[in-house]
Amino acid sequence: MGITGFLRFGAGCAVVLGTSIAVPGLIEIGTGETAATSLVLALGVAFGAPAIAALHLRQRETSGRLGAVAFAVNVIGMGLFAAVAFALNTVLFHLPADVAREVQTGPTRPVFLGSALVFVVGSILFGVAMWRAGVFPRVAAAVYAVAVPSLALLAPLPDSPLTGLLHGVAGGVMVWLGAVLWRQPSHRYRHGGPALAR
Repeated sequence: MGITGFLRFGAGCAVVLGTSIAVPGLIEIGTGETAATSLVLALGVAFGAPAIAALHLRQRETSGRLGAVAFAVNVIGMGLFAAVAFALNTVLFHLPADVAREVQTGPTRPVFLGSALVFVVGSILFGVAMWRAGVFPRVAAAVYAVAVPSLALLAPLPDSPLTGLLHGVAGGVMVWLGAVLWRQPSHRYRHGGPALAR
């Protein structure tokens, strides 16, 4: 697969990731968490790493050292948080509430919290790097830097319209970034050259 092909693959992954976050989150505003919405969220996070890799690849020449560090922390955080999301949505969701609480307060608690911390720091750094690089729309970069890490920050709270709306916003920005990348996947651009179409 060439670079343009990988960028298109990553763009598609960003759209699938965003849709798998936004749609269940918005549905859960009316229904609460269900087995079906939990499963979609759990499986959708698998598309995070290729999406982040493609976004970074597209902007790497203008994002500099901050971009490289942000990518490294973000992709590791995405992997860790994906594992946590998978466990929460496919395992703990189906356990009795008292058992699920006990599991989350035992030795898994520092693992979950550490994973969330890396994800939060990585997401904020990556959003800042995107904003500074100016390759993707700056509004999308700013929303990414706020909404995506907020998924981890609000994860311990009970489901509510606020958390559902947050999933809608975070998923929506991933779809937006994926669509922008899909329209203009070329990695050939001059440093300081024109940004991608808004």
